[in-house]
Amino acid sequence: MSETLEGGCFCRKIRYRLRSRPIFVNCCHCTYCQVQTGSAFAINACIETDRIEKLSGDPEPSPVGSGSGQVHDLYRCPDCKTAVWSDYGRQPELRFIRVGTLDDPSALPPNAHIFTRSKLPWVRLPDDTPSFDVLYDREELWPAESLERREAAAP
Repeated sequence: MSETLEGGCFCRKIRYRLRSRPIFVNCCHCTYCQVQTGSAFAINACIETDRIEKLSGDPEPSPVGSGSGQVHDLYRCPDCKTAVWSDYGRQPELRFIRVGTLDDPSALPPNAHIFTRSKLPWVRLPDDTPSFDVLYDREELWPAESLERREAAAP
C-alpha cells in the first residue's frame, strides 16, 4: 500500500484520505452487510478516526442494525447516498471504511473473512485468508501493532 489512500462517494461530493494503513480489514458475509450493501459482503477497513482526512463534503450518519444487536451508524453521502464508512458500536475513535469507496480498492485485501456461516453459497473464499463462521479472537488474530493501535485509540 502507498503511504496514503484516497476515496469517496459515487458523485465525488465526499472525498477523504487515509493517512496510514488501516488497523485491520474484514470481509463480512453477515446478512446485515448483504442487505445494506445490496451485495454478497462488505469489506471494512478499521482505522482510527483521526487518521481520516476529509478532503471535501461531510457524510451523514444513518442508524442501522447489526448482527450484534447494537445500532451503528452508516455514514452516507447526502446526495448520492453512497455508504463511505461505519461507526460500529458508536465508537467515535474508530471508523470502518467501506473499501469499495477507495480509488484503488485492490490496495486493501481482507485480512479475514467473518460471518461465513451466512455467506452466499457461490462465493469462494481464498485458502490463504483466515475465515470464521462468526467472529474471531482479536487478541489471537491481529498483529501486535494493530492491537496496540486499537488500544491507543480507545477512550
